[in-house]
Amino acid sequence: MSKTKNSVASELDTPTDLQQAAVDKIAAAVNALLADVFALYLKTKNFHWHMSGRHFRDYHLMLDEHSDQIFATTDQLAERIRKLGGNTLRSIGQIAKLQTIEDNDEDYVPPREMLRELMRDNKHLAAEMRKAHEVADKGGDVATTSILETFIDEAERRTWFLFEASRQEGGNEA
Repeated sequence: MSKTKNSVASELDTPTDLQQAAVDKIAAAVNALLADVFALYLKTKNFHWHMSGRHFRDYHLMLDEHSDQIFATTDQLAERIRKLGGNTLRSIGQIAKLQTIEDNDEDYVPPREMLRELMRDNKHLAAEMRKAHEVADKGGDVATTSILETFIDEAERRTWFLFEASRQEGGNEA
């Protein structure tokens, strides 16, 4: 199996008109995002499964919707990398090395804390998506920037919903 200069097997090296240096930078940025998306997906499902309290039904359903939306981005991000001829994530170990969103393995997390943590993580993800958008834009990759613009909007919507759901009654928190 022969390799190209960016360590992609020649059989997987999809032709593109983008410069190889740009493809390498875009693939690295999107793979880092993809690792965070998987980490956020699993954390959202974790909190969905372990939700408790008087707002259980509402929060449980909201987190299920959020996790479905988050998971739906994984294939699009990975396939975008492959369309450029790059390699994408191959394992949980690789995700663990690249993710910047921290796992939460606590036995119990109060519902409001779950929502606030997910709010911060979605806000962080949107910021990381903006950074990847900048890399793609500099590389002339309008398709990746377009996908990321939609995903940024979705992450911001989740952040908003989590913020509103986690507010103290009558409180004005940021």
